[in-house]
Amino acid sequence: MLEVLPNPKVIPIQSVEESLYEVRRKIHPRSVSGIFARWRIVFVFLTQILFYGLPWLSWNDRQAVLFDLVQRKFYIFGLVLWPQDVIYLTLLLILSALSLFLFTAVAGRLFCGYACPQTVYTEVFMWIERKVEGDRFARIRLDGQEWPWNFNKWRLKITKHALWIAVAAWTGFTFVGYFTPIHVLAGEVMSATLGPWQGFWLFFYSFATWGNAGFMREQVCKYMCPYARFQSVMVDKDTFLVTYDTVRGDPRGSRSKSENYLASGLGDCVDCSICVQVCPTGIDIRDGLQYMCIGCGACIDACNQVMDKMQYPKGLIRYTSERAILERAPQETAVRRIFRPRIIFYTAIIVILTTVFLASLATRNPLRADVMRDRGALAREVDGTRIENVYRIQVMNSSENALQVNFKVTGLPNLEILSSQGRPLKDILVEPSSNQLIPIRVSSPLGEMDPGNYPIHFEVEGLELSKGKDTVIRIRDEKSSFIVPR
Repeated sequence: MLEVLPNPKVIPIQSVEESLYEVRRKIHPRSVSGIFARWRIVFVFLTQILFYGLPWLSWNDRQAVLFDLVQRKFYIFGLVLWPQDVIYLTLLLILSALSLFLFTAVAGRLFCGYACPQTVYTEVFMWIERKVEGDRFARIRLDGQEWPWNFNKWRLKITKHALWIAVAAWTGFTFVGYFTPIHVLAGEVMSATLGPWQGFWLFFYSFATWGNAGFMREQVCKYMCPYARFQSVMVDKDTFLVTYDTVRGDPRGSRSKSENYLASGLGDCVDCSICVQVCPTGIDIRDGLQYMCIGCGACIDACNQVMDKMQYPKGLIRYTSERAILERAPQETAVRRIFRPRIIFYTAIIVILTTVFLASLATRNPLRADVMRDRGALAREVDGTRIENVYRIQVMNSSENALQVNFKVTGLPNLEILSSQGRPLKDILVEPSSNQLIPIRVSSPLGEMDPGNYPIHFEVEGLELSKGKDTVIRIRDEKSSFIVPR
């Protein structure tokens, strides 16, 4: 008869359910003060002043920053970009990606810890939560109260969510204000005349802000953000990260302030777990580098406060490299090792692309022209004396001043250019930040050329009518063809 032995690997169902619950447990970060906490506050203010303030700035009697999808024009202060300027957007995206690679190679997830919208709005929402419900232990007690709730819990929860919804609604309104003129949007909101798409996106981004910053929080950083997954391929042993000094800190253990802990064989870590309590993602930095760490430095501030109280040296948790910890190298040596080939390569590419980007913007010609033969009008004989072809010229003015445009055509002898009505073509005024389709006729004397297809060139000349001085802008060699029929 077989004897059934107990299997130590079998886990009771109740334990599995408890472990799954622990994965979903709400994190109540403890408030902390220190240099990194102050930097986070500074970046919250800087990013939100920029985000909330930009749509209200005016430039040349229009919104300074506006991405007008209906008119297919992007206004960025004095710069007007059209769909044809996609190269600038491409360069900007490449620069952003390379900058992210550079920052990650230098100091890990700096962007996540200080400037990511998820981090910033989570910080704002947690600040409101602390002001309304109290610090960590008060919030834990409040959330631990069973149903039915008492009046005080109803009051605190309603107040908190009302403030959250107000911030989220203002955030959604501001975001939509980058794509619809914000003064127009404000009037439509006040008069309840929002269009369906504006209303949908305003509600969507408000709801997303409320849900992500109020409820999901660290879950977005842990499970939804792809950056957390591929950051490991961009760091190496010389990357500065929030690191626990295992050599100095272990073995951990509690002790009294006056105890000679070195004689007891203990490290500097008093195992107070405050570094875990302040972590917005709920990880234990003492377990080593983890992809969930957003590099905010809250654990550094918390640990330094404990070290001060115990009268131990600061820096048990600090920004340093893995190599510096393993080799016990001083911080100055670790800083010098930042400038390694990968960093120099990223920096050089960013400098080159930035120079090209700025030079291209500085020399960008605001006058553009596209010449198209009118396919609906064949080459024809006019008055028995001339051969005529019809063209359409799309003139685009991407400057903030009106352009006075005129045309010349070369490539064949005795060419004449006329308006669509057959009259001499006069200078044409193209308004600022606009485009105009201009039909023209080009004719040549009959009998001077054999039948065939001949290349011609249009010279488009624009006079920029600015308030100061007028600047001549020329575009040459807009190529087309002139057809002489049989």
